[in-house]
Amino acid sequence: MDPYSKRKKELPERPPESTRPSPFPDEVLELVLGLLKSNKDRSSVSLVCKDWYNAESWSRTHVFIGNCYSVSPEIVARRFPKIRSVTLKGKPRFSDFNLVPRNWGADIQSWLVVFASKYPFLEELRLKRMTVTDESLEFLALNFPNFKALSLLSCDGFSTDGLAAIATHCKNLTELDIQENGIDDKSGNWLGCLPENFSSLEVLNFANLNSDVNFDALERLVSRCKSLKVLKVNKNISLEQLQRLLVCTPQLTELGTGSISQELTERQYTELENTFKHCKNLDTLSGLWEVMTPYLPVLYPACTNLTFLNLSYAALQGLELANLLRHCPQLRRLWVLDTVEDKGLEAVGSNCPLLEELRVFPADPFDEEIVHGVTEAGFVAVSYGCRRLHYVLYFCRQMTNAAVATIVQNCPNFTHFRLCIMNPGQPDYMTNEPMDEAFGAVVKTCSKLQRLSVSGLLTDLTFEYVGRYAKNLETLSVAFAGTSDWGMQCVLGGCTKLRKLEIRDCPFGNAALLSGLEKYESMRSLWMSSCNVTMNGCRLLAREMPRLNVEVMKEEGSDDSQADKVYVYRSVAGPRRDAPPSVLTLSGI
Repeated sequence: MDPYSKRKKELPERPPESTRPSPFPDEVLELVLGLLKSNKDRSSVSLVCKDWYNAESWSRTHVFIGNCYSVSPEIVARRFPKIRSVTLKGKPRFSDFNLVPRNWGADIQSWLVVFASKYPFLEELRLKRMTVTDESLEFLALNFPNFKALSLLSCDGFSTDGLAAIATHCKNLTELDIQENGIDDKSGNWLGCLPENFSSLEVLNFANLNSDVNFDALERLVSRCKSLKVLKVNKNISLEQLQRLLVCTPQLTELGTGSISQELTERQYTELENTFKHCKNLDTLSGLWEVMTPYLPVLYPACTNLTFLNLSYAALQGLELANLLRHCPQLRRLWVLDTVEDKGLEAVGSNCPLLEELRVFPADPFDEEIVHGVTEAGFVAVSYGCRRLHYVLYFCRQMTNAAVATIVQNCPNFTHFRLCIMNPGQPDYMTNEPMDEAFGAVVKTCSKLQRLSVSGLLTDLTFEYVGRYAKNLETLSVAFAGTSDWGMQCVLGGCTKLRKLEIRDCPFGNAALLSGLEKYESMRSLWMSSCNVTMNGCRLLAREMPRLNVEVMKEEGSDDSQADKVYVYRSVAGPRRDAPPSVLTLSGI
């Protein structure tokens, strides 16, 4: 029997009423569908008919799961039998702000057990906000002989011992990307566990680990790996060591440096400068911890082709940034700290006409007496010089309605507009008016807007504007805003494409929560914390919408009638079984 005949027997039968023969053989459909790279496109195609549904199942090799509790691993394995790459997200985003209990869940182990049985050919695993233990990493390393790529972003529960297991057993590893994780950093010896004949690595990122690594092992490794394109080291790598690594890796396209603070002799400085002159392929540069001004010029020769410059760990001043940007004519993405101040952002507007994404992070978000930072003036300056800007994340301590209106008039193609005024309830500091008209201007002008974060003193008028004009909005984040339930009702009633709604410290209550009964099943999730929602309101939602999981996280000593933190998401797997006592699940299929 040929494999296609066997496959047809294993697939679900066509419904009796469907008697029209398929115009394409299964193998042809699978080949055609295999050319589709977008998950959305593939999902749409699978709805055409049963034959296309089956062909899409068999031809898909990658799956993205935005919430690990929206589906079970068993359901995924039945639906897609040939998966080789999995991207999986776990905890809600507010876990980044310590608003989710540490033992909330999202453990990867149950997924790995199913994958070992159904996907022994798994090659790639990319996890975000998942709990990953050393035992799970060892299980992964031992049960998937063809495993190639591991990416862990904002995960917790593991240590460098788990990385040692990956390094020891994954003989075909091409990518090891460890970013911003809650890792127990025991030592840097894990890197030495890679075999001496190992040479397949293409991506290595351990930028956020704290301990010293075995530098000799690292140098030998990068010398062997001729296909290495991405190398991001931690701040313990000195300038002299960085120079030695770069000599071995002239082919790099992405570099994350160590600290730029070591005292160099004149000879060492010249060697480092000459080495950077040969880094002609770099398009991404990050790191630059503890950067010292005299050493910035050694980077200039490598900046010619940069499209992404990540300075979110480098406390540069405005003049330092300006001098650096003069050598970055191709820059599309820029991340900086607010230590650059408005003068630094004026340099962005003057030197980066191709810029599409800007993120400005606070160097010290908890210091309310801070004297430096950025204001509306820097943002406006960027908008005049960077007319292609369509993604912004901007932390500041003051803003005006007029400034935001000017910014979006200059850059009307924003798809992501995330303005974070760090003082809760801050009005327009020039007029003392609410910031309603600022965000009204955003949603009226930017018709392509997909993600919006609002902040400052806001009334329900902002949310009326959002509901009326933001027709392509998919994600909305709200904090310390609004005056009544009407605001949330406007959003849920008007934003037809909304997928994620995140709300904290707002006056919205049960009426607002229950106004989304017709919306929540088409959304990925709703988060509400420190609002006026009650347990009875959550129970009513759970009763009315049995296909939703309604979870309430209770804080110790809180009022039993209040729902402190509410997390609502659709699930085809029913209520989860691993919720800790602090998480009450009020619904299920």
